Amino acid sequence: MELNTTNTTNMNLQELVRENIRNLAPYSSARDEFKGSADVFLDANENPYGTLNRYPDPQQKAIKEKLSILKKVNTDQIFVGNGSDEVIDLAFRIFCEPGVDKALTFSPTYGMYDVSANINNIALIKLPLIQAFQISTNELTPYLADDNLKLIFICSPNNPTGISFKQKDVEFILQNFKGIVIVDEAYIDFSDKESFINKINEYPNLIVSQTFSKAWGLAGVRVGTAYSNKQIISLYNKVKPPYNVSELNQQAVLNALNNIEDVDDKIKIILEERYILRQKLASLKIVNKVYPSDANFLLVHVDDAVKTYKYLIEKKVIIRNRHKLIDNCIRITVGTPQENEELIKVLKAL
Repeated sequence: MELNTTNTTNMNLQELVRENIRNLAPYSSARDEFKGSADVFLDANENPYGTLNRYPDPQQKAIKEKLSILKKVNTDQIFVGNGSDEVIDLAFRIFCEPGVDKALTFSPTYGMYDVSANINNIALIKLPLIQAFQISTNELTPYLADDNLKLIFICSPNNPTGISFKQKDVEFILQNFKGIVIVDEAYIDFSDKESFINKINEYPNLIVSQTFSKAWGLAGVRVGTAYSNKQIISLYNKVKPPYNVSELNQQAVLNALNNIEDVDDKIKIILEERYILRQKLASLKIVNKVYPSDANFLLVHVDDAVKTYKYLIEKKVIIRNRHKLIDNCIRITVGTPQENEELIKVLKAL
């Protein structure tokens, strides 16, 4: 783990950005050009009739103002996207030259990094996790010297393991990597670990991704966020489609942000159920191990993952078979108390 740390405070962000992106003139929408209130709008070729006839706010100002207070960051440090997948995809588009540059992540992890890398014609290095599903900084270190390595994706808490990476290992990467580090915190609301949003002013190469799909209960809305310094966020806003988040989806997010107490109550119930479910799963004969989790799911090692998965399908209970990623492991989302009880009842009969 010994390495002379890169002085990331002096990193030249523009050198990391693709030349065509640096030179890009972003699309300027009618709602970007006029930002006030008015009685008559005849600027955007909208149908004058209807309830959803107007384009949404392209910069999602109302959402950013509420997130600014909640996350204790400036509004110009927030990007709102069409799910976290847009945050991932735009990172490739901004920083990686197709067919030339590379990205790196740690295996097993969220599969969209691989898909997005392939779509953008970027080689993705998958560095296996070591014991207890943690990062080996010793094994990582040789890759950090590659000038064509531009992105590192760190999913923490990780999917499908549910385990958070050690803060010191993530900070080691931030200090020693000359490229961009994206910490994907889709499940952070179920964890007692500190969010890396608190580090975005310390590390200029850090992007933190979060989502409204999990703890906020808005998977159908498809809204994700990124937090970073204002220079990186300005690049995201430069490259994104002009109206990337619909009016309906923005209103759904605003409604959730106006009812945080309800969200917190649901998270508390899920955490209580996660504890109960883990204890009950661990007592089953077919279960060899239930891994600790900082997420809203449990990774479970069973005698035969394929058999268990098929059996549960027959009983109309659907889980994820992760056997191809982790030998004989299944991933179980924490459901309602009734759903969790039904799962345990069915598994007891196997």
